Amino acid sequence: MLVPSQFLPIRLSILVLALACTSQALAQVLVGTARAVDGDTLEVSGKRVRLFGIDAPEADQTCQKDGSSWACGHVATQQLSALLEGQLVECRGSGVDQYGRMLAVCSAGPEELNEVMVEQGWAVAYRQYSDNYIAAEARAKASHLGIWSSTFLLPSEYRHSKLVPAVASRQRSAAPPTQWTGGCRIKGNRNRRGEWIYHLPGMPYYEQTRAEEMFCTEAQALAAGYRRAKVQ
Repeated sequence: MLVPSQFLPIRLSILVLALACTSQALAQVLVGTARAVDGDTLEVSGKRVRLFGIDAPEADQTCQKDGSSWACGHVATQQLSALLEGQLVECRGSGVDQYGRMLAVCSAGPEELNEVMVEQGWAVAYRQYSDNYIAAEARAKASHLGIWSSTFLLPSEYRHSKLVPAVASRQRSAAPPTQWTGGCRIKGNRNRRGEWIYHLPGMPYYEQTRAEEMFCTEAQALAAGYRRAKVQ
């Protein structure tokens, strides 16, 4: 049945409203008191929430200053805990990470926790997933705030440094698994098209790349079925 032209704008408006309502329904909202699990993870009303777009030092991570180590991961957790104290927290997200945590932007009172943690130097912008907090990171770095007063590994690099890759479950090659050591810096990663690619230090996107395996030599990466990243 043909719809008279004078009714088309009305039907279009109804469609737009329906889509908007569907989008809002998909968004997850949590409100309640919260505790800090680490510098970028909360527990709100019994549910784990990962602050989206930022990456804080791991709870056991240390940073170096004036020749000594200090527990920057523990301090980052304390800083987030201080922001939560006595506050009602609201988190808005639309997905979960590989550990089942809700990915969200959270606020405590008037402050957005994601931004404040980066701006005060207790987390870095997680560029692999968002560029929302790059400016906040730049301000913290320029002012030598938080971890920027020290030397440190990026949290993602620290996590990778502790990896000992297991035997690959995929059928890529018969090569033995590569054991991670601190001197092995070549990152193997599967991209969105399912291609196995390795990145060398200094290449574009090396710092943002999340390694699934680490290699000491290009020969090892090639033997494991990876190809070298293309530099544009």
